[in-house]
Amino acid sequence: MENTGFPSSENGYLEDYVYLITSSLRKLTNIEIVDFSLDLEQQAKQAFNSDYVLLAHNGTNEPVFNYANQAALSLFEMSWEEFTNMLSKYSAESDQREKREKLLADVAKNGYSKNYSGIRISKTGRRFEIRNAIIWNIYDSENNRIGQAAVFKEYDYL
Repeated sequence: MENTGFPSSENGYLEDYVYLITSSLRKLTNIEIVDFSLDLEQQAKQAFNSDYVLLAHNGTNEPVFNYANQAALSLFEMSWEEFTNMLSKYSAESDQREKREKLLADVAKNGYSKNYSGIRISKTGRRFEIRNAIIWNIYDSENNRIGQAAVFKEYDYL
């Protein structure tokens, strides 16, 4: 997915991509983070404004973030433009990147991982530990893996 701008009513809160994120999670884990009885735009708006942190990166060899809800943008202390132009590996400190890469390779192979914990860093250098994160593959309508996403509610500043 291309960087299509900050989620808003003008772009349907990126409803098509958010649907791929949330429906992939539901298919892989049977976990629903949006109300699937709502229309797609309302689901995407719900995801964007939720209290959980939701973020995603594309499926390239050097993945770049291409989605973050408002909770993620606040936690990482970044604008939409900053976040969606950042290589996702830079969300972790350099000494945490190898562990992160191994996790993402395992997710690529197995579909998802639950209960992940790790240290991340915001734009201003504020460190925090995320806990009980779910990381999963994002699939398109033809079942091609197009990226990976993560969701979590629990974190503590260090």
